[in-house]
Amino acid sequence: MTNSPATAAPNAASKPIIQLRGLQKYYGDYHALRGITTDIREGEFFSLLGPSGCGKTTLLRCIAGFEDWSAGDLSIDGANMENVPANKRPTNMVFQSYAIFPHLSVAENVGFGLRRARLPKEELNKRVSEALDMVGLGGYGKRAAHALSGGQRQRVALARALILKPKVLLLDEPLSALDKKMREQMQSELRRLQRQVGITFILVTHDQEEALIMSDRIAVMFEGTIEQLATPQQLYRRPVSRKVAEFIGIMNFLPATVSRADATGIDVEVVGLGRATIAAEQCPAGAKTGAASVGFRPETMTVLYDNDPVPASGQIVTGTVAEVVYFGDMTYYDIKLDGVEKPISISMRNVVGRPVLERGAHARVSWDNGALVLFC
Repeated sequence: MTNSPATAAPNAASKPIIQLRGLQKYYGDYHALRGITTDIREGEFFSLLGPSGCGKTTLLRCIAGFEDWSAGDLSIDGANMENVPANKRPTNMVFQSYAIFPHLSVAENVGFGLRRARLPKEELNKRVSEALDMVGLGGYGKRAAHALSGGQRQRVALARALILKPKVLLLDEPLSALDKKMREQMQSELRRLQRQVGITFILVTHDQEEALIMSDRIAVMFEGTIEQLATPQQLYRRPVSRKVAEFIGIMNFLPATVSRADATGIDVEVVGLGRATIAAEQCPAGAKTGAASVGFRPETMTVLYDNDPVPASGQIVTGTVAEVVYFGDMTYYDIKLDGVEKPISISMRNVVGRPVLERGAHARVSWDNGALVLFC
C-alpha cells in the first residue's frame, strides 16, 4: 500500500471546487431540488445525507452530468457546467453496483478508462499498478474480476475512478452492498484514501453513522432542500431543528416551557428535569418564550450508583428502570422519570465494578445543563 503522507483536512478558507446557486430540478410536477445553494470545498470529504427521496442522488447526478437541472447555476472549478456532458467534466463516479466488467481482469477493469488516451503500454501498466497499490490491491492485476469479494470489487471500482485523476470523486452509496464488518473497514479505507489523494469526495448515503465517521461536512437533506450543513460534531451536538435531531443518532425529547430568552441566556422549565438555565447557543434556531421541547443525547445522562458522588452540576432526578439492553461494552437503559409519560434512553459504558441495573430498579439520573438543546 502506498505510504504517502496524509493530506491536511480542508478548512473554511479552502476555495470552493463546486458552487451551487439556486439549483432547481423538476420531474414533471415533482419538485426534486428546491433552490440548493452551497459551496463544496476543495479537498474535503462532503456527504449528502437524508432519507430516500430527499433529492441527494438527484443532486449528485446533476453534479456528475447525468441529469440536467431546471434552473439555477452549477459550476466546477470555476467553470459553468450547463450543457457540459459527463465525460467532459473533471469528475468521476463510483456507483452503488460498482459496474465491474466480469469478463475482464482486475487490471483491464482499472485501466478501461485510459484506453482512449492511447498511452504507451509501459505507462498504462505503471498507472494501473499505482492505482491498485493505492487501494490495497497490489498484485491482483491478473485476477479475474468475477472471482473478487464484494470489498475487493469496491476497491477495483475506486481504482478505476481515481486512475483518471478527477478533481472530484462522486460516491453513490458505494458501501451499501457490503456486510457490516467489511462496511466498517471500507469506511476507514475511504477516509484514508481521500486524505492520501487530496481531492474532493462527495458521498451520498442514508446511513447517519457512515456520514458522521467519514465526513468533514454533512448536508442533511429533506424534500429537496438542505435542512442543515455543518461538521459532524455540530450536527450531532447542535442540530438546528427537531427534524435533524431525530434523523441524526438517538435523541430524547421532553416538553418544556421557556420563560426568558435573551442574549444572556434562556430560562426553561423541562418536564421531568425541572428548571434549567442554558446558553443562547443551545437553541441554534433561536429561542422565544412559550411552549418548546428540549432534546438530549443518551450518553449525556449518567446513572448514579449508591457510592457515586453528587456531580458538580448538582442536577439529579429519580426514576425507575423500565428496560435494559446489554451490548457488551455498553448498556442501554430506558428509564421512566417521575412525572414523564415516556421513558428516556440512557447509555452507560460498562466498566469494571459497575453493575448492570435490573428492570424495576430505582435509578438516580444526573446531567449537565450544557447537554440540553432547545427547540422552539
